[in-house]
Amino acid sequence: QVQLVESGGGLVQAGGSLRLSCAASGITFSLFTMAWYRQAPGKQRELVARIFPSGSIYYLDSVKGRFTISRDNAEKTVYLQMNSLKPEDTAVYYCRGVAGQLDYWGQGTQVTVSS
Repeated sequence: QVQLVESGGGLVQAGGSLRLSCAASGITFSLFTMAWYRQAPGKQRELVARIFPSGSIYYLDSVKGRFTISRDNAEKTVYLQMNSLKPEDTAVYYCRGVAGQLDYWGQGTQVTVSS
């Protein structure tokens, strides 16, 4: 059974930091492109950061310099370190893993940034 389980969300003041984790099971993690998405109320889900099996990384422009995505293939976990958080970062954050036709999502974790 495939599972992607996010953790680390919560309430933080503007300027603060959070570290999200997504633990995978049931997949060959090293072969998967892993990504973090977010969805704010009334808005479409958007790609925040993506890390390929090669280690190449993509970031949404608005998080560049503030967020860092990383992966630990041995632990089957992808991380999102979020610094200098802003109220506009408030959203449910989702983990996604893709490899060819295989496409899995986590259940999401709420991040709320107060001003």
